[in-house]
Amino acid sequence: MRVSDTADLWWKNAVLYCLDVETYMDWDDDGTGDFPGLVQRLDHLVDLGVTCLWLMPFYPTAERDDGYDITDFYGVDPRLGTHGDLVELVRTAHDRGLRVIADLVVNHTSDQHPWFKESRRSKDSPKRDWYVWRSDTPPDTSDQVVFPDQEDSIWELDERTGEYYLHQFYKTQPDLDVTNPLVRDEIAKIVGFWTQLGLDGFRMDAVPFLLDTSGAEADRLPDPHAWMRDVRSFLDRRTNGGILLGEVNLPFEQQLEFFGGTDGDELTMQFDFISMQATYLSLARQDAGPLTRALTGRPVTSPDSQWATFVRNHDELTLDKLTEDERQEVFAAFGPDPAMQIYDRGLIRRLPPMLGGDPRRVRMVYSLMFSLPGTPTIFYGEEIGMGEQLEVGSRLAVRTPMQWTSGTNGGFSRAKAAKLPGPVVTGGYGPEFVNVADQRKDPDSLLSFFRRLISRRKECPELGWGEFQVLEQPHAAVLAHLCSWDDGALVALHNLGPEPAVVPLALDGCGAEHLLADLLVEGTTALDEHGRADVPLEGYGYRWLRVVAPGTRRLL
Repeated sequence: MRVSDTADLWWKNAVLYCLDVETYMDWDDDGTGDFPGLVQRLDHLVDLGVTCLWLMPFYPTAERDDGYDITDFYGVDPRLGTHGDLVELVRTAHDRGLRVIADLVVNHTSDQHPWFKESRRSKDSPKRDWYVWRSDTPPDTSDQVVFPDQEDSIWELDERTGEYYLHQFYKTQPDLDVTNPLVRDEIAKIVGFWTQLGLDGFRMDAVPFLLDTSGAEADRLPDPHAWMRDVRSFLDRRTNGGILLGEVNLPFEQQLEFFGGTDGDELTMQFDFISMQATYLSLARQDAGPLTRALTGRPVTSPDSQWATFVRNHDELTLDKLTEDERQEVFAAFGPDPAMQIYDRGLIRRLPPMLGGDPRRVRMVYSLMFSLPGTPTIFYGEEIGMGEQLEVGSRLAVRTPMQWTSGTNGGFSRAKAAKLPGPVVTGGYGPEFVNVADQRKDPDSLLSFFRRLISRRKECPELGWGEFQVLEQPHAAVLAHLCSWDDGALVALHNLGPEPAVVPLALDGCGAEHLLADLLVEGTTALDEHGRADVPLEGYGYRWLRVVAPGTRRLL
């Protein structure tokens, strides 16, 4: 195995870390996190082992959707810093070996964006057709709204001109019309601007909505995916290995189209929402079956394409691809209180409190996530086991200030609590019990576990590049899988149930001259002449076993 082969497609063996600058570290003590504060915490990310930093929106905003309602695509929110501060962050991150990507939110703007203000001045405005308008009364679209607790239509009447504008999300976020070539040119300029300042790519927000031209002049853009290929090509020309990580919560077959099919010339990466949701169903049932079916149902993609794996992200933990009965199973197991649920389709909780704080289950789930084929993605605070603040409600329940110390405001800021972007978590997951400073000193902490997990993950390129195979074994609660690439192979075992199990393995092409070396703990397991071994697993146990061939030169 040539590790150098992984250098060009760096994202296939990366570890991503998502954060909101506003809630990460406040350095000037005005109550809001900022770029200078983030720079001071980059070494925490380096020590953790992540390789790519994903920034949630840092642009000027009307603050109606936590930064996703942008008023200037070329600006930096002055509360967070300046362009100079951002460039200093990128430069310092690159110096530490970290790549940096940022949210690209071009499906819509804020209704306070100068483009929309000009668009709504009159029907003859030069920016009028930068947005999607209709003069006739729209039909009932209440079944199409993304936020059913806030909206009852995807069209909103503009009193000034008497016409309706399209908004797939909140009415304060009018949709841009990408069938307009001027809009597409502007998006290319936005991509070019930020890559010129050093960004290594983008996480693209709401990609299916961006490419949905219904309601617009679709004949102006007959093939939206052709345009997405143009965006990818433009990014490739402007960067050395820049990525487009797409938010595409669709069935696998449709996700394949957003990759560019087997050509792999559209989105570089996509989140695997299907497997994430199946993971929670498997955890609720203590049955690996749903997750196994999801993983084996992934379509064949280009070698240049990659899945991003996760168990928690910055939005609600959506369960929309489960059936209603399956969703209710997950609700009953992990969010029985209606205050823990949102939109009748998701949860606003973090993993540790959902699992009752059981460290065995928490570590097993993260071991599972990191062992799956794809690129693991962490949401800030996961590395220390942060909880949610349910009283905040909505998606903001998991976007609370980072907990650095046990001190005031969790060490996030020395400002008064009322000035913070949101309340610090209270109760058993508050900073007096869960924080970075204490866990840095504890070799048995979750933070120390994450460090080891990430270190081992980076040493196993077969997990990002290899062929995935579910191994037959008799225990319903156990997922046993093999990832192999070139001359490297790794077996991962995860017990989703509380009862111990002995897992019989039979590895093709192996014999008594091979052995299995544990990567997360010390130890080896011998194989017989038929490549078989019985491997014990504790309740909620997990093991990473490298297949060691005779004469291997890989370090264990």
